[in-house]
Amino acid sequence: MKIHTKTLSNGLRLQAVEMPGTNVVTTLILVGAGSRYEDISIAGISHFLEHMFFKGAKKYKTPKAVSEAVDGFGGVFNAFTGKEYAGYYIKSGKENLTASLDVLSDMMLHSRFDPIEIDKERGVILEEMAMYLDAPMYQISWDFEQLVFGDQPLGRDQIGTREVIQSVTQKQFKDYQSSLYVPENTVITVAGAVNAKDLDLLEQYFPFESKKKTLTSASFDASLSTKKLKIREKKTEQYHISFGVRALSETDPAFPALEVLSTILGGNMSARMFQHVREQKGLCYSIRTQVDEYTDTGLLTTRAGVKLDDVLKAVEAIRHEYDDIRNNGVSASELTKAKNYLCGKIDLSTEDTEEVAHHYGKDTLLYAKHEDFEVWKKRIQSVTKVQVETLAKKILSPQHFRFSGIGPALDEERLLKLIS
Repeated sequence: MKIHTKTLSNGLRLQAVEMPGTNVVTTLILVGAGSRYEDISIAGISHFLEHMFFKGAKKYKTPKAVSEAVDGFGGVFNAFTGKEYAGYYIKSGKENLTASLDVLSDMMLHSRFDPIEIDKERGVILEEMAMYLDAPMYQISWDFEQLVFGDQPLGRDQIGTREVIQSVTQKQFKDYQSSLYVPENTVITVAGAVNAKDLDLLEQYFPFESKKKTLTSASFDASLSTKKLKIREKKTEQYHISFGVRALSETDPAFPALEVLSTILGGNMSARMFQHVREQKGLCYSIRTQVDEYTDTGLLTTRAGVKLDDVLKAVEAIRHEYDDIRNNGVSASELTKAKNYLCGKIDLSTEDTEEVAHHYGKDTLLYAKHEDFEVWKKRIQSVTKVQVETLAKKILSPQHFRFSGIGPALDEERLLKLIS
């Protein structure tokens, strides 16, 4: 795997990542935009704007024309909005790279944000919001972030507020675009069957005007949230929980140890949570511990769907695993297994052009660096038993525990005692 880079005079960063043995190319545009760039008056505009880029531009004038252009060559076409960046990508055979660039550049440079299409899309996004509210497995993660991060941009759902969705205007879209969708805040990556010459192709298709970014990402204030619980009462067939702590940022030197700790706790089917809470106690169907990372903070959470009658038993069982790893540490075999598991997953990701484009695009956009996959594997393999145990003692203490739940009413007083 070889990476070629080019930074234009206007600040636009271009990357081509050669991946031998593939006939596929992913073209990914990442922009520093998302809920961290919004105040409450425009909460959700990043996500709404993502939708509007698909609604017609100069060459592909309608939503149908945009979708037909990509469907016509069998490409995979999608976008996403996160807290710290938004992404737009097409994955296709290498012979369709120029066609992919043609569609994406038209979207990025010439979208019209037609008021008629904006009004149509309001209803679509409100239905998307309703879908998430009806899907506790998705909603629970947002509820936990709101609980831990509090009333600040990092703690808000990317989908935004109903008020903004119903009222945002074409002018607001254009103002937001001109503030963030600028060359110095954008990285374009092609990964797969490409080479250094394709950088010239990217430059040709993306003649951004030189503009300076005016909006900035909101800093994280760790003092804003002090609550231990966030409960959303809802009639469900299963109780959904997210139980965890605020953890480390992706830039923290101990971040590799956090990944290992999370894997030992509940990163796979042989991990502690799955074996003890599901297999031995039969308290849930799905359970997993994972890390959510940001540039200046992060989360470690165990999420599970549990029997309605066994919510408190499940919380107690999860708490037991947190306490046990904090007090008694990890075994050498657990440590080795977790590190090998993570490195194996890294190897698998290097076969996927979309994963590779995302890895290098994100590194460049957020950190202005490239970390090779082999370097990341070495960082994982260098994690020691002492590092994992020190980190567990630091973050998995009762005063840091937070809990969000979605389901029928439960005894919150007893629940609070279980996590305190």
